[in-house]
Amino acid sequence: MPVDSFAFLPRLISTFYQSVEREPELPIPWTPVTRPLAQTIFGLITSAGLYHAPTQPPFDMEREQAEPTWGDPTFRAIPGDVPRQEIAASHLHLNTTDLLADINIQLPLDRFRELAEAGEIGGVARVGYSFMGYQGYPPDAAAWQNEYGPQVAGLLKAEGVTAVLLTPA
Repeated sequence: MPVDSFAFLPRLISTFYQSVEREPELPIPWTPVTRPLAQTIFGLITSAGLYHAPTQPPFDMEREQAEPTWGDPTFRAIPGDVPRQEIAASHLHLNTTDLLADINIQLPLDRFRELAEAGEIGGVARVGYSFMGYQGYPPDAAAWQNEYGPQVAGLLKAEGVTAVLLTPA
């Protein structure tokens, strides 16, 4: 899936940003799974910019096109029982063709339900969550860390989720 994180930047700025090296924030958080998968309730999160088209607004691509260094930090809650053809994607930095043909590429609701039914995992949350992964350049994850991340974490905890699969776009 082709990705162009700089599609709406002028060529000179795009070239500059691509040449800048950034060090990751350390330590990188990691929590190992400590219980058997058959007892683990999974939550699913993607950064592919998915939303339920009949009931939710798309991510704000108009503002991002006008302000290429900004990215929409909000999230969308996607109930696992919505028809898959009603899930849309609003993301300017990836080709969504394959993703829209099979939503499970980025939000594997159906695959995890199958695993739960087979007893391979303890279960999957009724709701999946989607962010729009591009957070400007340089990235500004403050809203994720301070507002939207804690909100989603609280919702997942309320559903009894004990592990999260994040599928970055």
